[in-house]
Amino acid sequence: TAAALARDFGDRLCGEIARPYRLKDIDYVCTASIGICLFAGTETIEHLLKNADMAMYRAKDSGRNTLRFFDPEMQAALDKRSSLETALRQALERQELQPYYQAQIGPAGEVIGAEILLRWKTADGRFIPPGDFIPLAEQTGLILPIGAWVMQAACRQIKAWEGDARASALQLSVNVSALQFRQDDFVDKVRGLLEDSAIDASRLKLELTESMILDDIATAIEKMQMLRELGVTFSMDDFGTGYSSLAYLRKHPIDRLKIDRSFVTDLPHNPDAAAIVNAIVQMGRSLHLEILAEGVESTEQLQLLKEMGCAMMQGFLVSAPLPAEQASAWMSQHCQLLQRQ
Repeated sequence: TAAALARDFGDRLCGEIARPYRLKDIDYVCTASIGICLFAGTETIEHLLKNADMAMYRAKDSGRNTLRFFDPEMQAALDKRSSLETALRQALERQELQPYYQAQIGPAGEVIGAEILLRWKTADGRFIPPGDFIPLAEQTGLILPIGAWVMQAACRQIKAWEGDARASALQLSVNVSALQFRQDDFVDKVRGLLEDSAIDASRLKLELTESMILDDIATAIEKMQMLRELGVTFSMDDFGTGYSSLAYLRKHPIDRLKIDRSFVTDLPHNPDAAAIVNAIVQMGRSLHLEILAEGVESTEQLQLLKEMGCAMMQGFLVSAPLPAEQASAWMSQHCQLLQRQ
């Protein structure tokens, strides 16, 4: 009963605050995010305010102009998040983050490049899943120093591969976060890395997401064209999960579309997923773009993708993400195997 009454009052309060008001002939709208904490009469005022404050931030994260209740699970989740953030900051200082490389193959099974992926191995030997720490890094801004470090590692690896005849022409794909791309000096930073590492810029492929580009189309186009002039190429990551349209594909200097693994995973048994993948492939081919499917894990998926016209693959069927030395050894063995065939 208390919760129902509190929600009713909170909803009415949100409605009243959201009513437009006029100041100096201009209409304004102000909305509220409300956190609610129920109590049994034993908590201190400070404790109640702290809990209500955490509930309010949850309301903000849920889109604002709404209300949320505090509960113990929320507290536990926040405590876990706080501990993980502290550990992630220490991981940067202790160099616990490691670059891994996952090979990408072409129509004849040849290695055409790789994607650099981040792995976090703690001091006690545990691996923290990327799905746990990458979103946190983006929320806290830690993705900026992490992203800069990954870009440096990619340039170093491209330079190292120059001495290997089998890898000297490979492209290395690097995921770029929205915060990174929106930095005013992002182009200058990439230019500086290219100059310092003295690598062929065409071997660096930046992976961007649809939402990142559509957030500010004019600025995105300008940055991408400036980077293209340096020789850098681009791949559209997780294509098909956002606001896919021919309009922005025509405007942006994109070279490759990556079909999101969520569609590939459902192949070949889900006809809807197959239809979406086929549509992406045909659209990309009509625009003369490279098409790469990620998350390929079975020969059935591989065969169907080839039948659709998708000639580039990445996934555990090809190779797992590997540390630099192991990745280089895998590519060498793979090339020898192809030659024998």
